Amino acid sequence: QVQLVESGGGLVQPGGSLRLSCSASDIIFRNYAMGWYRQAPGKQRELVAFISTSGVTNYSPSVKGRFAISRDDAKSTMYLQMNSLKSDDTAIYYCYCYAPGNNWGQGTQVTVSS
Repeated sequence: QVQLVESGGGLVQPGGSLRLSCSASDIIFRNYAMGWYRQAPGKQRELVAFISTSGVTNYSPSVKGRFAISRDDAKSTMYLQMNSLKSDDTAIYYCYCYAPGNNWGQGTQVTVSS
């Protein structure tokens, strides 16, 4: 079972930045694609950003140009740099590993508010 732990969430003003981290264990990290998802109150969980094993990335249109996903295979860690944050970005952010099984982290709260 993959262990995923997110960190870096918090309260930030509109226009601000945050950097989320997702640390993985019990897995050969470099072998699997990874993703960041988010779930806002009353809404379905949605894919925010995806990164393949070779570093190819894909983004939701709502965050493209503002967010950047990256990975450090030596540290078994994935990141999400979030810039120009908006109130609509408020959600619980989850990391996901595309390995066999249901591999979700516990989530980290991001609140964008003045």
